Amino acid sequence: MISRFTGFLAAIAMVATLAVSPAHAQDQKPADAASAIADAAPAPAAAPSKPAENPYSLANIAAHGNVVDQVVLVILGIMSMGSWYILVVRLWDTSKLSSEAKDVRATFFKKASLADGVRGLKEESAFRYIASTAIDASEHHEGALTENIDHSSWVTMNVDRAVSDVNTKISAGLGFLATVGSTAPFIGLFGTVWGILNALTAIGLAGQASIDKVAGPVGAALIMTAIGLVVAVPAVLGYNWLVNRNKTVMSQVRAFAGDLHGVLMGNRAVAKR
Repeated sequence: MISRFTGFLAAIAMVATLAVSPAHAQDQKPADAASAIADAAPAPAAAPSKPAENPYSLANIAAHGNVVDQVVLVILGIMSMGSWYILVVRLWDTSKLSSEAKDVRATFFKKASLADGVRGLKEESAFRYIASTAIDASEHHEGALTENIDHSSWVTMNVDRAVSDVNTKISAGLGFLATVGSTAPFIGLFGTVWGILNALTAIGLAGQASIDKVAGPVGAALIMTAIGLVVAVPAVLGYNWLVNRNKTVMSQVRAFAGDLHGVLMGNRAVAKR
């Protein structure tokens, strides 16, 4: 009897096990599938890291450098802006004067009189200034002080003075260009020496002489020399270029002044007859 009852319980337990196993298998399968999908899904891309700020860049030196570095940068900046301003203005002046010289040579001496020729020139023209000065000197050669100077010499003196005034005007600023060209590299070099001195002092105090501790500060200091050269080279080239242009233009101005002097002397000789 007991053995039969035991067998009956074993049969019930077997049936219960078979009933629970399929349901457990079905529950496990979706869980395993979800886990597989999660493993197969790509991981989210990491956000791009922001590049580290270079502590030795020119912008950083200008914003956070010491007083000497900032003063050197300001001086070189003023030199550069002044050089380019003078280059542009003097180039415009010489170009305008050269264009006027061609027109004057073609039209001035074909007028009926010197007065008509002067009226045909622009008010601000250098050639009108020279012509007016020469005519005034020719017509007002009188007085106790000028009687001892002959008429030709008197007119020549006034014409030469007017030509010299024109030359001074178109040559204004060339001295600044020459100064910038000769001193800007040394100002940049001073900034470099000062930067290297500070860098080596900081390295000595820190007690570290690795390449990353030396290359950065020294490289930043060398920027000053590079800036000095960038400022100096255009100034030197511009100075030489403008000097040659001035020589060419002033030769045309002097030719006009010489012809004008000859016309004035010829008119006076005719008037004396």
